[in-house]
This record gives sequence, C-alpha cells and structure tokens, in this order.
Amino acid sequence: MFDAAFTPKRRAVLLSMAGVPVLLSACAKTTDGGGDGGSDGGGGGGTLTVGTTDKVTALDPAAAYDNGSSTVWTQCYAYLLNTSIGSEDGRPEPDLAESADFTSDTVFTVKLQEGLTFANGHDLTSEDVKHSFDRQLKIADPNGPSSLLGNLDKVEVVDDLTVEFHLKEPDDQTFPYVLTSPVGPIVDAEVFPADAVLPDNEIVDAKAFSGAYTITSWKLNELVTFEAFADYKGLFGAPATKSVAMTYYADQNNMKLEIQEGAIDCVWRSLSATDIADLQKDDGIAVHEGPGGEIRYIVFNFDTNPYGAKTDDADPAKAKAVRQAAADLLDRAAISETVYNGTYTPLYSYIPEGLPGSGKQFQDLYGDGSGGPDAARAKKRLEDAGVEIPVKLSLQYNPDHYGASSGDEYAAVKSQLEADGLFAVDLKSTEWVQYSKDRTTDVYPAYQLGWFPDYSDADNYLSPFFATENFLVNHFTDKKVDELIAQQRGTQDEAQREALFVEIQDLVAEQVSTLPLLQGAQIAVSGADVQGVTLDSSFKFRISPISK
Repeated sequence: MFDAAFTPKRRAVLLSMAGVPVLLSACAKTTDGGGDGGSDGGGGGGTLTVGTTDKVTALDPAAAYDNGSSTVWTQCYAYLLNTSIGSEDGRPEPDLAESADFTSDTVFTVKLQEGLTFANGHDLTSEDVKHSFDRQLKIADPNGPSSLLGNLDKVEVVDDLTVEFHLKEPDDQTFPYVLTSPVGPIVDAEVFPADAVLPDNEIVDAKAFSGAYTITSWKLNELVTFEAFADYKGLFGAPATKSVAMTYYADQNNMKLEIQEGAIDCVWRSLSATDIADLQKDDGIAVHEGPGGEIRYIVFNFDTNPYGAKTDDADPAKAKAVRQAAADLLDRAAISETVYNGTYTPLYSYIPEGLPGSGKQFQDLYGDGSGGPDAARAKKRLEDAGVEIPVKLSLQYNPDHYGASSGDEYAAVKSQLEADGLFAVDLKSTEWVQYSKDRTTDVYPAYQLGWFPDYSDADNYLSPFFATENFLVNHFTDKKVDELIAQQRGTQDEAQREALFVEIQDLVAEQVSTLPLLQGAQIAVSGADVQGVTLDSSFKFRISPISK
C-alpha cells in the first residue's frame, strides 16, 4: 500500500479504477497457490520450465513495446510501483519505492527504500530513476514505450532516495499506473547509455538487473535462463522457484505436445482455441483463465493507406471513405466463432467491454447497425466519395507473435472485404522481429496489431493510440482528441471522465484510425502439479509465484 500520508483527494487519484466491473473482477480460475512468494531466499523444486511463442524484440526497456519483451522485463527489472500478485483492481503499490504520493497537483514524489542494489552490486538510487526515464524520452525509440510519458515534463533528484516527477498537466489520474507499465523498469545508470539502446548481450554481461530474477544466459527467442536475485527487496519477495528456463517455440504444435508430455511445466502464449479446448480435457493439464483486456485490431497508416497523405493520388475524403467502408464490411462475430471458437469476442469500441467508457461505436456507425456487415452501405460510401472500385488494399499480418490462428483470422478479414467486389486485398505476412520495425517506418498501409494493456485504466486504450505522438506511428493527429486525452487524465470525477472516454472514441471512430476487431481473456496452461500460476488485473505474467 501507499503511505498513510494520502489525503482523500490524492487517494482518489490513485484509486480511480477500484471496483471496475467484469474485466478486472477475477484472477486465474484454476490457480492454487500464489501470494508474494515469501521473503527469505529463493525457492526450490528444481528448474521450472516455461514455453512461449511470444517473441522478444529487445531486452532494453527503451527499445520495445510488445508483450514478449515486457514479459521478460517483468521478471528481471524492478519498478518504482507495481501491482501485487492476485490483485483484483490493478491498483499500484510500492515496489522499489518506500512511499509515493502527489505532493502537489503536478508533482509526484517517490521515496526509495534504503539499501537497494542491482545484481552487479551497483547501488540503486534516485539517479538511476532519473536516468531511466530521461533516456526513455531522449531515445524515443519508435518501437519503444516512451509515448506513455506524454505528460511527463521532467524528473528531478532531491536526494539519493527521493525523486520528483514534474507533470505537464495537473491531477494526472494515470501517472501512478504508468510507473507500473513497460516504460517503468529502473535501469542501471552506470550500464545503460543515456542516448542509445544497449544490446541485449551487454545487459546480460553487466548483470544490470534489479528484479526478482537475474538473467544468467540469453539466446534471443530461443532460450533465456533466470536465477533468483537474493538481494531483491521489491513487492514480490523471494521467488517460489530459484531457477527458471524459458524456451521459445516457432511452432505452437510442438509447444502443445511438450506441455502434454511434461517436457515443460507451463505455457504462456500462444496456443490456438482448438488446442486449449483439447487440453482442457486432459487430466494432467490445468488451463488457467484470467481477466480480459487483450484486443486485436487493424491499424491504418494515414500516409500510405489508399489515398493517404503521401500517395500519388492523395485525398483525405477518399482515404476516410475507404477506412469507413472497411468497417462496414467486417463480421466480427463470424471471426470470433469460426477462428477462435468464442475465446475472443467481438469488439465494437476502442475501450473493451468491462472498463468505463466501453461502447458500441463500430456497431452503431458502421455495417448494418447491429454488428453485422452491410455491403450496400460500404459501396455507397465509396461511390459518394468518388473512390475507384475495387479498392486495392495492402494488408499485412504477423504469423508468429499473435499465434498461428492469425493466418485464419486475416484470411477471414480478406474474404469479408472482398466478398462483394468492393476491395481487392493483397494479404501478406512477416515475422515479428522484422514486422515490428517495418510497421513504424511506413512499410504497411494497413496491418494487424494486438494490444495487451499496460495497466488497468481505460486511458491505456486511448493515449498510446490516438495522441499525436503515439506508438502506432500511423500519422493520425487530431487537436481536439489531444485536448480531450489531456483533459480526461486530469479529471477526478469518474462520471465526467467516463463521458470524456466516450467523446474521444466517438471522434476517432468517425475517422477510423484503427479498426477494432476482437477482445480476449488471458490464458496460461500448466502441468497439474504446478502451483501459483496467477493471471490477474495487472495483465502481467509473473514467474516468481510459480512452483512445482
């Protein structure tokens, strides 16, 4: 918990999402065990083995903004604030911090615990904290999470244990959550350069870690081994298992086979809906389901999508008509059932169901008005704007990062767009490491992305996407949207803030910066003898409570 110095007003800032229904209401259904893992040394039980298909982009927290990278960071870096294991409301609590509070409307002050160190023996002080956030803003990697710091003006060191975050806008409802997010890992100022990304192997060699685990070996997207960090003093205590090996699979079928045969203990992303249904029938396997929050969507590049700003036949009215016509033609329910057996459900707004502000903009504005497609409506849009039919659309998807079902998902999207002859879709795929670079350099006019929330606040589905300096780098910008995003961050009244969420979505939905498709729950699979798998409202997969 935060320190007792909170006034009711300040506490309201940090607890604004407490009691959020449905989406944040439960942790893993089949979990036994969990908790903070104790506090006196590392656990036992031999080496825990974890399998995943979720690729890592970078070990440097300034250089990636994806679930695969963040999953590794969650184990080996510590944060000023974090979310306790099993949390039902996603509320931030001190991790490296001893206390944290708004000391004025625009200053958030953090006091560190005494005696903090990195695994290499370097002291962890407020200088490291300042360095961690300064370099995020300085590097501003297009694939990094620096867009989450849009309201941060500067970081000031008060003394070795005290640091102040000065914010641009007052009463920021989201900033404590931001400190728990992928932009929040604290890195070693003696190791990480201020203005450049540090290569993975140099980070590992320098033992520049402060989390519950250190990394002892690293082979990118093949194998990473973790060892409990004995001097970790953060929120989660000593890990339940001292040694962990995480193996990366190119083929989810091999991963499924190995969890069934007991060759690995746990799987975190990504098995197909068919595989999950099959494994639920296996008495030797436990399938764990946590609160939802993941969304899938199509991004449009406003410079390079048909009639985009930098195309030879640029025309903003025609470009918008193309995006809106695509929205008219999608049948989300069909994709949900035929591709995902209902494990992903239709998404009709930018904020998923269960969070304040969730709506039905893409049901009301597009298609038949009830969630189904309407080709006649799409055709009229295109004809009224003078768009040549069929529209030639280049659409890219990723076959490895979001699971093998992505191929079926985007085959369905292509089929739906082309069904009535209104679009001619050139559908292509690219592996994730290259994909994550291409998407930020205008290579793809339209492309697949998925989103795993950084924290349990509805703002996290708006600010990173639709503020002018957004992580999509899709050249969407709208002055009114920027103003409303800033306004909602500083609005303490929950009803007023929810109304702003709706207004922002109404504006963006009319322009179709992104096209929401589906939302889904968190799923992990383990052997029946594995305990402590906990999927909660932090939306983070933590190894530290798991044992066998």
